[in-house]
Amino acid sequence: MSDLFERSIQILELPQVLEQLAAQAVTEEGKERCRALRPLTDMDDVQRRLDETSAALSMIVLRGSPALSGVRPVAASLQRAEMGGALNTRELLDIAALLRSARSAKEYAAGEGNAAKTCIDHLFASLTPNRFLEDKISGSILSEEEIADAASPELADIRRHIRASASKVRDILQKLISSSQSKYLQESIITMRSGRYVVPVKSEYKNEVPGLVHDVSGSGGTFFIEPMGVVKTNNELRELQAREEKEIERILRELSAECAAHREDIAQDYDLLVMLDCIFARAKLSGKLRCSSPRLVKRGIELRRARHPLLDPAKAVPNDLRLGEGFDTLVITGPNTGGKTVTLKTIGLLTLMAQCGLHIPVDDGSAVMVFDHVLADIGDEQSIAQSLSTFSSHMVNIVGILEQCGPGSLILFDELGAGTDPVEGAALAAAVIEESRKRGALVAATTHYAELKVYAMTTPGVENASCEFDVETLAPTYKLLIGVPGKSNAFAISRRLGLPQSIIDQAAARIDAENVRFEDVLTQLDRQRQEMEQERDKARKLRREMEESAKTAREYRERLEKERAKAVEKAQAEARAIIQEARDTADQVFAELNDMRRRQEKEASWQEQNERRAGLRHKLNQAEDALGSGPDLPAPPPTRPARAGDTVELVKMGTKATVIAVNKDGSLQLQAGILKINAKQDEVRVTEGDDGKKQAAKIVQRAEHKLRSLGASPEVDLRGMMTDEAILALDRFLDTAVMAKLTEVTIIHGKGTGAVRKAVREHLKRSRYVKSFRPGRYGEGEDGVTVAELR
Repeated sequence: MSDLFERSIQILELPQVLEQLAAQAVTEEGKERCRALRPLTDMDDVQRRLDETSAALSMIVLRGSPALSGVRPVAASLQRAEMGGALNTRELLDIAALLRSARSAKEYAAGEGNAAKTCIDHLFASLTPNRFLEDKISGSILSEEEIADAASPELADIRRHIRASASKVRDILQKLISSSQSKYLQESIITMRSGRYVVPVKSEYKNEVPGLVHDVSGSGGTFFIEPMGVVKTNNELRELQAREEKEIERILRELSAECAAHREDIAQDYDLLVMLDCIFARAKLSGKLRCSSPRLVKRGIELRRARHPLLDPAKAVPNDLRLGEGFDTLVITGPNTGGKTVTLKTIGLLTLMAQCGLHIPVDDGSAVMVFDHVLADIGDEQSIAQSLSTFSSHMVNIVGILEQCGPGSLILFDELGAGTDPVEGAALAAAVIEESRKRGALVAATTHYAELKVYAMTTPGVENASCEFDVETLAPTYKLLIGVPGKSNAFAISRRLGLPQSIIDQAAARIDAENVRFEDVLTQLDRQRQEMEQERDKARKLRREMEESAKTAREYRERLEKERAKAVEKAQAEARAIIQEARDTADQVFAELNDMRRRQEKEASWQEQNERRAGLRHKLNQAEDALGSGPDLPAPPPTRPARAGDTVELVKMGTKATVIAVNKDGSLQLQAGILKINAKQDEVRVTEGDDGKKQAAKIVQRAEHKLRSLGASPEVDLRGMMTDEAILALDRFLDTAVMAKLTEVTIIHGKGTGAVRKAVREHLKRSRYVKSFRPGRYGEGEDGVTVAELR
């Protein structure tokens, strides 16, 4: 990267954005990498970084950020461990924290919310957590100052002896304090000097307490003496403490060797976690600045509602910025403090951010080109030390820019040609722009010169733009208008500030007639632009209202269609269920009739029964066909209200039934064959003189009578069946028994393993047919049968 490119990065304030990025990182090295981030110049590399940022942002939205706070540098510790050195407790705890963070990140990526594949999955997959080493370090080291007893059996044994010896010493000294010798003590306490237990003795009685003097107070009034009775025990205690220190050193060496054995995996985990920290920092900055990922294109820039990232989002005015599509040069004019320089910096800074892999504060659909160089000449570059004027300093920068610019360059000129004679400066500015264009660069320049406005209007590929200024309030609006040159507001501003009109008229008289006409044209263009924008805003508002109305109507129509389809489907489903139930019942009756035919030859001939059965099936089929015609069939003519004893036809089904009774609310109880159903008055129509119905009713009644008399058995044998098979057989048996109006039945299930018996009795508890049940008595089969009383 050239010095001029690096200087442009500083001018466009990319480091300030990177400082915001570093604030989002968690690890110290991650923060440093964020600050050192520089634009990439390969489109594939830029796209990869943007995709990483997008993937991390999606993960944050679904699951929050991964926990990386425990990641600290461990390279130096690992290198010393590999050389055979013993790491201290702080270094080992850092390695354990790193392993814990790697495991946590791996679990984070494998969470339920991350089912979709992303371009950073391979980073998580490359992590190699070591739960064994992590737990071994964490279980052995409680803090920087404390090693756990469980670090080794030897350490636990030594500490047990230390506690016993210390307790023995304290007991001996406590007896001394409680004895007649306590009068020799300065205080009745036990303390320590040089790692040995002692008692404070008054100086005048130092010879009365035989022992070793370890210390004397500053005043000389107190001697700290180790009585002879505890010297041996204290010596044992010191030996144990020395053994404890050696065992701790051995444990630390062992843990250090374990770390050295896994050095490569731990180092790789550290690098991966720092890399992930940087990626997620980019994602968090994207969310903070309300950014989106731009498309990468071969040429040009299109920024929709772009905002400068260092401005207050609540105050920054978003602008649509274009360059390279239809024109390769943008000349921005307007008054001072009108936002021209901010616009120029926004174009350059957002381009640099995108090439760093950062999302940019724009709306969706924005696109940027990946440039080889982004070169800027912005600000007052006057150098007293180098004896350079403003114009000279700018020209030095321009010379350097022209030497490096090419087809992959973005050139930004602020106040091009300023600081010298206006005529010469304008001509020189136009020549610099033309040279930059010839070399294939995209150019954006700000200027005050009217000559450059004319140049932009008359030169293909060069477009005017201006920063809007409100003359009424004497304040800029910071709104960029592409295609409209900025007009001079000096006279209008002076008039608003109270400059006499006569002076303004004298000044106007001195202006060249061509300039006057040019300014008049700009004024007319500005007025027409404002009118067109107002009309466009009205048209947009009307279009939005029409779209909303159309959307509301469409949603209402769709809702009606769904409700209608749901009602039709529900009605058809109910009708099908009723018909299917009737068909099933009819099939059962027909089966029983077949049985009765074989058993009772005295009944009507078999041919007559077949004809009746065919007639009933025909009516069911007619009802099913009527169902298929849907709810649009014409309603049948109304009849008088049905009364008990009437024969009626169910309108929806086409099935006839007999009215058994009329309920208080006006609804009807109907008998259709062996079915009893309820219906409203408007759901039936009264039919007259239906002899076939009466005849069919008689057949059904005879069938029910025969079914009760011949088809039902008071007992069922379930032995040898599986549980599910037995329950199904039991249900069929209970249905038949209830229809036959049996009051007591016997279920034979046998004893065996008891599984069928348990299932039968559980089922009987839930059956609506069963009033009560009991095990069989002596002579009935005892526990091998169950006797049930039916309702």
